[in-house]
Amino acid sequence: MDTHTHVDHSRPRPPRRRPRGAARALTAVAVAAAAAVGGAYAAGLGPFAGEDGPDPGAAAAGRAFLADWAAGRLPDAAARTTSPDRARQVLRSFTAGLDITGPKLTAGEPEETGDGTVTVPFTARMPVTGLGTWTYTSELPLREQDDGAWKVDWRLSLVHPRLSDGHKFRLEREETEPVEATDRDGETLSAATHPSLAPVLARLAGGPDGGGPRGAVHLVDRATGEVVRTEASFGGKAAAKDDGPVRTTLDADWQSAAEHALARAGGRNAALVALRVDDGEVLAVANAPASGFNRAVSGTYAPGSTWKIVTSSALLLKGAVAPDDVVDCPKYLTVGKRFQNVETSEHPGATFRKGFTESCNTAFIGLRDELDDGELGEVAEKYFGVGQTWHVGVPSYDGSVPVPRDATEKAASMIGQGRVQANPLVMASVTATAVSGTFRQPSLVAGTEDTTATTPLPPRVVTQLRELMRATVTEGTAGVLADLPGEVGAKTGTAEVSDDQENNGWMVAHRDGVAVACVVEEGVTGGGSAGPVIHELLSAVPAS
Repeated sequence: MDTHTHVDHSRPRPPRRRPRGAARALTAVAVAAAAAVGGAYAAGLGPFAGEDGPDPGAAAAGRAFLADWAAGRLPDAAARTTSPDRARQVLRSFTAGLDITGPKLTAGEPEETGDGTVTVPFTARMPVTGLGTWTYTSELPLREQDDGAWKVDWRLSLVHPRLSDGHKFRLEREETEPVEATDRDGETLSAATHPSLAPVLARLAGGPDGGGPRGAVHLVDRATGEVVRTEASFGGKAAAKDDGPVRTTLDADWQSAAEHALARAGGRNAALVALRVDDGEVLAVANAPASGFNRAVSGTYAPGSTWKIVTSSALLLKGAVAPDDVVDCPKYLTVGKRFQNVETSEHPGATFRKGFTESCNTAFIGLRDELDDGELGEVAEKYFGVGQTWHVGVPSYDGSVPVPRDATEKAASMIGQGRVQANPLVMASVTATAVSGTFRQPSLVAGTEDTTATTPLPPRVVTQLRELMRATVTEGTAGVLADLPGEVGAKTGTAEVSDDQENNGWMVAHRDGVAVACVVEEGVTGGGSAGPVIHELLSAVPAS
């Protein structure tokens, strides 16, 4: 995905020319996507702007606070409160003391309380290193200052409703012995031989009942240290000693190749998943850095333009567009604020095929009215299993496609931004489903429960998706893979994170019954960062 938002000084959008259907009018609503808070808006204008609702400045201040907190900019977050010194101290001790890394903070709709305060509720997803994610809800009180600015009215309870002068939180870990594991052929796997597997092996299920490290977040009395209640528990039943090693679906050769390939990420945080198209069995899971958070399976990222595979499926399913239809690809398209293509490229008179292969944001956004507001999420769940509960064998984040709250968020979701969230596991699965037509729950351990229910894609749509992905390699943005043997198909993506960070780079690909997805944080572009990683991987594992 290649979107940036700017104040609109653009020329009017040229009319879209298509053989089928009439052009739809554009609706302007203001927005600025901020993925650091799970896609919540950081701009003063957005879904809450309006004469009858709370002051949009209050919502903007609350979302900016959450964005800074989520991104680790604690001094900046604290400066947005009425007590900066205290706020900075508490936020730092809360996240560091509980080993929280990469929190995801998603704002809800603000409410006026009647005493001049505006309340912004939010959902906190706090990844506790090596254990899992602690999820809870809280709310931010915001009060207008004498100078007209809105600030968070600081109090301990906004960090968590039970945090107070009398109570604090304590993290306790239970010592567990590491699970012994083998690959699909019985070869021993360990963090010593495959360092990138460290966060995976640490959470590897010892069977369908779960396993891995165990621990808890307790609420304790500040004076006595006594536990008042347990807020979150992590880990399942330990694997029995006489059960022997856990046999995974991983392939030692693919795993080694994946780890070597991630070296092409240039020291940036990155993750990669490779899985078999015909049964969803995971062949490789690689994370950089090798220790810590399992971002490949549990990460939450905007998937950027790799999501156009799902968007294309939704459009093709209902016959809203055909590959040779002219959809045009102007430099800019305004839906409240201005979206643009990478390097402000444009392709006048472009067909839908060209829009896909060149990853044209404006072409896809221009088709947004062909889908109902909730249709993209419905297609993702019904055909691709996204948002359903997956039983992979380790804790996983299985994607989310919320119904857009306004026209601009709908525009962003068409290109994998807004509140659309995924990770390499999800996008490798999406790729496998697109090229086979059938969703198969990804698995790291044989025999995991499958509670998903999906519908196969029509063969016509599968054929079109495969052709589009192949053309992206031979004539589009995934040309970095063009010299590889075999029928390689791919899609690139560039996902905006925040004004203070470079874009994340994405690429998904398939070859010989294997689907691969890679994200490189702050990789700038998908073709330039994730592309070399996937090229290295597929070069090391020869085509059959």
